[in-house]
Amino acid sequence: MPIKMEVWGDYALFTRPEMKTEKVSYDVMTPSAARGIVEAIYYHPGLKWYIDRIYVLKPIRFTNIRRNEVKSKISAVSVQRAMNGGKPLYLNTKDDIVQRASLVLRDVHYVIEARFEMTEDAAPGDNPGKFQDIVKRRLVKGQAFHTPYLGCREFPARFRLWEGGEVPTIEESRDLGYMLYDMDYSNPEDIQPMFFRAQMRSGVIDLTNCEVRR
Repeated sequence: MPIKMEVWGDYALFTRPEMKTEKVSYDVMTPSAARGIVEAIYYHPGLKWYIDRIYVLKPIRFTNIRRNEVKSKISAVSVQRAMNGGKPLYLNTKDDIVQRASLVLRDVHYVIEARFEMTEDAAPGDNPGKFQDIVKRRLVKGQAFHTPYLGCREFPARFRLWEGGEVPTIEESRDLGYMLYDMDYSNPEDIQPMFFRAQMRSGVIDLTNCEVRR
């Protein structure tokens, strides 16, 4: 049985991967970002989340901001050496931190419709009804394993259980082009992005029958 949760925030950045230096957001939340929010609220190895629909409740608006970013990357080898008592990690803020412009969404408001399926890692005492009750209880109480965010950790998401009837979406339809659907982790040695042609109809992105391309 699907669960609907309401999420909103002041800003959001669902980064387009084709933009390299300056970050530009997709027009709406991506399915992978929606899944990340749901899993922040409740993750369990005994279930797997699927996003069925994303409802857009407020008009799509963009704004430009400037953010401090680190231009250099730390290597796993350097981290391992530091952990083993070697040279400590060091960041020269003068040389390594730069300001970059980002085109972000502002004043966003969504309803995520998600469902889960049991996995082989579920315990003998686990069942869908139990998980359903846990998730709803956490949504009502505002509980999460870590703070959900709207694409970037700088933009936290507020959330609650959607207990209304019909979702009052914006009356707008548009072809959003190809968007990131999620990442394919089936081969840990070769993680691949998956994309889909996003269509928003009367403020709803329906993912139940979308064609996913790799």
